Amino acid sequence: MLDDDFRVDLIVDGKVIVELKVVKELVPVHEAQLLTYMKLTKCRVGLLINFNVVKLRDGIKRLVL
Repeated sequence: MLDDDFRVDLIVDGKVIVELKVVKELVPVHEAQLLTYMKLTKCRVGLLINFNVVKLRDGIKRLVL
């Protein structure tokens, strides 16, 4: 499905890509990475989750194509 250069963290039910991070803050390259995975797998929904936050809900970004 994906080339060896791409490593999707999690695909849920073949419909949602989940990309996990532990970084100080999410930057545009993280979103671009998720969008690339979404386009390659034809998944329309993606979640970018950063665990390095006080409240987990503050570290979640949802993207939809």
